[in-house]
Amino acid sequence: MSGPLFYYLCFTAIFLLASWALYLPYRMGQLHFLAVANMVIAAYFAAILSGAAVSGASAAFGLHWPFAAVLLAATLLSALIGFLVSLAIGDAPCFAVVIVGFTFMYLFKTVAENTGALGRTMGMFNVPRVINSTPGNRILLVIIIYAIVILTGFLLRRFDKSSLGRAASVIFLDRDLARSLGIDVKKTGILLQTLSGALGGLAGVLYLYVTRSISPGFITFRNLGLFMTILFVGGYTTHWGALLAAPVLWGLPLILPESLQPWKNVFYACMLIGIILVKPEGIVTRQLVRRISRRVKNLCRKTAWSKE
Repeated sequence: MSGPLFYYLCFTAIFLLASWALYLPYRMGQLHFLAVANMVIAAYFAAILSGAAVSGASAAFGLHWPFAAVLLAATLLSALIGFLVSLAIGDAPCFAVVIVGFTFMYLFKTVAENTGALGRTMGMFNVPRVINSTPGNRILLVIIIYAIVILTGFLLRRFDKSSLGRAASVIFLDRDLARSLGIDVKKTGILLQTLSGALGGLAGVLYLYVTRSISPGFITFRNLGLFMTILFVGGYTTHWGALLAAPVLWGLPLILPESLQPWKNVFYACMLIGIILVKPEGIVTRQLVRRISRRVKNLCRKTAWSKE
C-alpha cells in the first residue's frame, strides 16, 4: 500500500471518528470540544505507554505496552476525563460547554509545550509499530481502523433509534419540554459526554499509531475547524452526514494545486459558513435518510416480487 493512500484512508477514518465524537453531545445541543482535547491527551498517554521517544532521551519512561493494551487504557482514561468533567457541565448550556472544551484544549497544550518529559514543542515521536514490517503494519492499521469505524457506525445507528437518541433530540429542541416528559437532562449529558470523550480518545490513539508521533501543534483551529466542517456540512442530525462528508472534505483539498494548498482553511471556513446560512441542518438530514431507506426497501421488495 502506497504512503499517500495509507494516510488518506487512515486520516479520513480518524477524522470521521473525531467528528462523531462531537456529534454525540451535539445531539442534545452541546458543542463539546473536550473531545478534541481528549484526542491529544490520549495520544500523549498512549505514547508514554508505548515507549515513544522524546528529544534528548532514548524512550519516555521505558514503557513498552502492546498496542491493544495501549488502545484500551488510553480510551478508558479519555472516558474518565469526559465523565468527571460532565459531572459539572452535564446539563450546561452550549456556550458554557464550548468554553470548558476550549479551556482544556489550550490548558493541555500549554502543559505539553512546557514539560520536558512530553517533548515540549517537539512532542513525542518514534512510536513503535504494531508489527515490525512497514507494509504489514500499514495494512493491519487500516483493517483495525476501519473495523472500529464500522463498529462505531453500527452502535451510533442503534443509538439514533434508541430511547436515548430520542431523548437527546427532545433536549435539543426544548429542555423544559424534555424535563416535563421525565427526561433527566443531566444524566443524558453525562452519558453522551463520557462516550464522546472515549471516542475522541480512541481517535487520538489511532492518529498516534498512524503518524508515529504527537505534538502540541495538533491543537489548532485548523483541525477543530475541519471536524466542525465535517459535522455541520455533512449534517448534525444523523451520523450518516459525517460518514459522507469526511472522505470528501478531507480529500478535496489534497487535489488542489500546490499554490492553493495554503488556502484550504479558507475553503473549510467558506463551506461551513455557506452551509449554516443556506442549509443549517447540513446535506444529510433524517428526512433524507428516511426517504432513501424507504426507496431501498421498496426496490428490494420489487426485486423479490420479480424473481417470484
